[in-house]
Amino acid sequence: MSELTRIPAPAGVAPAAQYSHVVLGRGRFVAIAGQVPLDEEGKLVGEGDAAVQARQVFENLRRCLTAVGATFDDVVKLTYFVTDMAHMPALRAARAEHIPDDRLPAASAVQVAALVRPEFLTEVEAFAVVGE
Repeated sequence: MSELTRIPAPAGVAPAAQYSHVVLGRGRFVAIAGQVPLDEEGKLVGEGDAAVQARQVFENLRRCLTAVGATFDDVVKLTYFVTDMAHMPALRAARAEHIPDDRLPAASAVQVAALVRPEFLTEVEAFAVVGE
């Protein structure tokens, strides 16, 4: 695990409620491609259900992190892509199952017209720093 410093509100920047503005770490940089709500067999999980899809996306992120010897504690940035901002509470709830409030990474949320498949409601990519 890497040593990370989280700065939720740098001087002169309004505090963030659901993310840290800055996360600093030393180690190996890991980029995880956007994860979508597919199971290990490539089948859609939770058609039309943002909460079920969000849980699958975070499970896929967990598996990707595990593959490189990392955990959610090593994540420095999450980017959420959603087809409707109304899906953000479901994503936050899924994130809360893996990341405690005192270890929130930096984050961005972007509403998009569509994802690669029309049944996908969300996609999440991650960046992590793994100890040297």
